[in-house]
Amino acid sequence: MWWGLAGALAAAVAYGLASILQASAADSSRDASAEAVVFKPRFVLGMGLDAVGFGVQVAALQVLPLFVVQSALAASLAVTAVAARVLGVRLGRREWLAVGGVCVGLGLLGVSAGSEGNPAVGHGFRWALGAAVAVLVLARLSIQLVPRRLHGPLLGLIAGLGFGVVAISARIIPSLAPAHLITEPAAYTAVAGGALAMLCYAAALQRGGVTTATAMLVVGETVFPALVGLLLLDDRARHGYAAVAACGFVVAVAAALVLARFGEPGQAVSAPAGSPPSRESST
Repeated sequence: MWWGLAGALAAAVAYGLASILQASAADSSRDASAEAVVFKPRFVLGMGLDAVGFGVQVAALQVLPLFVVQSALAASLAVTAVAARVLGVRLGRREWLAVGGVCVGLGLLGVSAGSEGNPAVGHGFRWALGAAVAVLVLARLSIQLVPRRLHGPLLGLIAGLGFGVVAISARIIPSLAPAHLITEPAAYTAVAGGALAMLCYAAALQRGGVTTATAMLVVGETVFPALVGLLLLDDRARHGYAAVAACGFVVAVAAALVLARFGEPGQAVSAPAGSPPSRESST
């Protein structure tokens, strides 16, 4: 059980460091397309860290409920903030309190975490995941139909939901053996959801409203999978610890949402000239 939580935290570290690299690549290529940004060396290195984080995340999902793993991944925002501090970006009091809040929330989740449910998931559920990816693709293609001021938040939400599909797909994969993965539909929805999320994330980093976009991403990748896990996949907290788990989830996600404003111009956080931006500071 505890090794699963350690794995989720390791994934958060990998994702947080990747965010700094990806945001730096996006910030230096504002006039390029999102597809061009993802081929920048720093973005590619960030995707390598994302791949490492995803592998550890999948392992954690074998023993922990979605609501625990996904809220632990929200700690990547805290990792990004602390890593950026080492690189010379100053954090305000609110950001440090939020980092502490993430830690407290994860501690409560660790104490209350039960094992993941083991329901029989049929082909209908897998088809639904495929349909969800298709809907997200259509939403991405239709983004120009809404006012430009909404592009950042909507792209952040689509990216978050895409990462949520990745987590749910990984959660229902019964075996990680290559022979099984080739014939497992959930493996393909995980890849498709992840690719879409990456493209939307790169596009969101290039546009305004970084605070809202990042907040929407956090909501999409935590609340959506947590609800699916609780309602459809039989995820549960330890007996008698449901209230503790709910409190931990709310505290961790709320603190992550506070960190979504990290690096926003005019806020308490400021970066010296030439310092690399964080995931949330690419405005």
